[in-house]
Amino acid sequence: MAEKKEMTFEESLVELENIVKELEAGNVDLDKAIEKYSEAMKLAKTCSDKLNNATEAVNKILKENGELEDFEIGE
Repeated sequence: MAEKKEMTFEESLVELENIVKELEAGNVDLDKAIEKYSEAMKLAKTCSDKLNNATEAVNKILKENGELEDFEIGE
């Protein structure tokens, strides 16, 4: 069995949007809607985690010695 590749943030977001459209259309039976809702919640968490990781990475700067340091704007 082939290993499932992790979706990119963009792919996850598109899939999440597709599920929301499907559920909003109201043409899904209850069991399928619950399944789709669960899948959507997993995708939302994945997107949130990826955004948090990206935010953390952007908020760090590389010091001259190669160490990462929190980036703070001085006033």
